Amino acid sequence: MTTNPKTLKKMNEQIIFCATNSTKLILQALNTSFTGLSEQAIKEHRNLYGNNKIVHGKKLSLTKRIANAFINPFTAILFCLAIVSIFTDIIIPIMQNSPDDVNPVTVIIILTMVFISGSLRFVQESRSGNAAEKLLSLITTTCTVTRQYRPKAEIPLEDVVIGDIIHLSAGDMIPADARILEAKDLFISQASLTGESEPVEKFAKTYQEKNLSITDYNNILFMGIDILPMPKCRGFLDTNDTCLLK
Repeated sequence: MTTNPKTLKKMNEQIIFCATNSTKLILQALNTSFTGLSEQAIKEHRNLYGNNKIVHGKKLSLTKRIANAFINPFTAILFCLAIVSIFTDIIIPIMQNSPDDVNPVTVIIILTMVFISGSLRFVQESRSGNAAEKLLSLITTTCTVTRQYRPKAEIPLEDVVIGDIIHLSAGDMIPADARILEAKDLFISQASLTGESEPVEKFAKTYQEKNLSITDYNNILFMGIDILPMPKCRGFLDTNDTCLLK
């Protein structure tokens, strides 16, 4: 998915702000605290920023799916053959006043092949798409957060909002871009983001430099990255639905 340049710039500014400012200032900016968000704040943040969900492309309409099923190189070749056959087997005999030589059988066979081919492709793609959606609906990814009404609650990933205090341990997937509050021996793999093959250690520190690349801030975690064995850390979400891996 492509990202609008203005949105990307805003994302970078948010990350740099969280990386270069004190914890107290960031907590105030996100209207949160070490005890987590209140129920009212959760509702407000969700209404303001939306769910913690990656936005995918819209599902194709029935008309477009049918068109995609029939528009492909194979059917294009068959259509060309059908057009040639119409000229040679129908139009030319009629122009030569030879109605007995008119033979539409070839055209009918070719168009039937086009119909069958497109129909089979449409049915197969519809079935595979429905099966994939059902499988995705069965998979529930959760994360642990601290909120005022329930400390260390395990909630679905999409229920996380900006300002949540999250807890991560070995094997966890980072639910959204986050600023580290506390960490001990925290190592992550950023290979999918930066191409680095070696694990990267992250720290709970505040940077003074504001001109670094956002991946050079080792107090920032990025959505979709996995935590490697033996870490214990705590952080709060800062960007939610505007993350690097979308």
